[in-house]
Amino acid sequence: MFKNFIASPEILKALHEAGYKAPTPIQAQAIPEILKGSDLRASAQTGTGKTAAFILPILERLLIPSSLQGVGPRVLILVPTRELAMQVAHEAAKYSKYLARVKTVCIYGGAPYPPQNRDLSRHHEILVATPGRLMDHMQQGRINFSRLEVLILDEADRMLDMGFIDAVEEIAEATPASRQTLLFSATMKGSVLNLSKRLLKNPIEISIAAEHAKHEFIEQRLHHVDNIDHKYRLLDHLINDETLTQAIVFTSTKHQASELADKLSRDGIDSAVLHGGLRQSQRTRTIMQMRKGGVRILVATDVAARGIDVPTISHVINFDLPNNAEDYVHRIGRTGRAGSNGVAFSFAASRDFDIVRQIERFTGQKIEVLSIPGFEAHQKTTSSPGKKPFFNEKQGRSFSQRSKKPSSFSKPKPSSELGEKKFSPRKNTVGKKPFAPFHLKNKPFKQKNKPYN
Repeated sequence: MFKNFIASPEILKALHEAGYKAPTPIQAQAIPEILKGSDLRASAQTGTGKTAAFILPILERLLIPSSLQGVGPRVLILVPTRELAMQVAHEAAKYSKYLARVKTVCIYGGAPYPPQNRDLSRHHEILVATPGRLMDHMQQGRINFSRLEVLILDEADRMLDMGFIDAVEEIAEATPASRQTLLFSATMKGSVLNLSKRLLKNPIEISIAAEHAKHEFIEQRLHHVDNIDHKYRLLDHLINDETLTQAIVFTSTKHQASELADKLSRDGIDSAVLHGGLRQSQRTRTIMQMRKGGVRILVATDVAARGIDVPTISHVINFDLPNNAEDYVHRIGRTGRAGSNGVAFSFAASRDFDIVRQIERFTGQKIEVLSIPGFEAHQKTTSSPGKKPFFNEKQGRSFSQRSKKPSSFSKPKPSSELGEKKFSPRKNTVGKKPFAPFHLKNKPFKQKNKPYN
């Protein structure tokens, strides 16, 4: 029972209204240690209740007024992404709704500065921030850490993966040495472990590693598919299931996400899209609509995998499988949260064999392969490394092909039949520069996967 750890009737009332009955394993282990003032190093996945595990004890601590004057935060929570920042701030506001003196401020990249400047200039106890935007405000002299008592690093592994290690260490250096430091991460090895050794003092170690491997409340299903058209037909069948209340459909690219969301909207499905190419105001509005039940199908890229916490999400559909097993775990963790049941569908083509096996090794579970009558694949996922890509003339292109989608389901005609001219590069002559196609000249270099927050 939460009352064994939390004494505040206001916090207990908020927990009761939120439907919380008993603490999860990470909450039961972490809350008492945090209340003692110990530094903490905890390994726990999303969906285990770790956000409440650190917010509830710091709210209990904030009931005691600070002896220091000022408007700066007493608690700093660093998170890797905008979506996670909004989620954590939302949770903090939910648990502190009856604590009149507790104010939470949330700052992140992609949002205008003036409102954030105004919030930072006012009295607040909790500051939730992404490293990049926090550094901007620090350089402008808008952050005062003189009252800071607790530093929390949430999803530290993700922050380091995104290249924020220097920013995290610089921020920590600017905080009082007397602070309490809490570090939460899905994995506790390599650079994350080294960072914890530099920032934490004699930390208590907590590991809830078994939870991320089992996903015992999520039913995982794998569907073999032949091509993109097969995916569309199978998705249309699944989202018409009455048991699906809300779902997130994950794609590999922003373009694919927008295209799929448009298609669903044309088909009369209450859908929306969420990816890094949208303005922050659009992303915030979409998440709020999802929480209010105004969006039934959310099509998203991995930008949403670690930031959405909507208890009513019943299904996750991997329209495209992710590039690694860790992202798969975070994706399906959007359903089956806090002890509720969920379903995760994954579409796998023949080229996806390796990632499917990686996922099964990582989770320690074999994903059940299902075949729906009328939606069977002509070729199953295979481990034959030298096998040629599958192509069925009646069903369209193979996923291994990189060309654009044909306009019809017939085999593409050779270029000679289409009247196309064959490209023949000119031979180099003395005194002349080597020939290069025009579209390759002066082509700027594009940096991919640049962290933006």
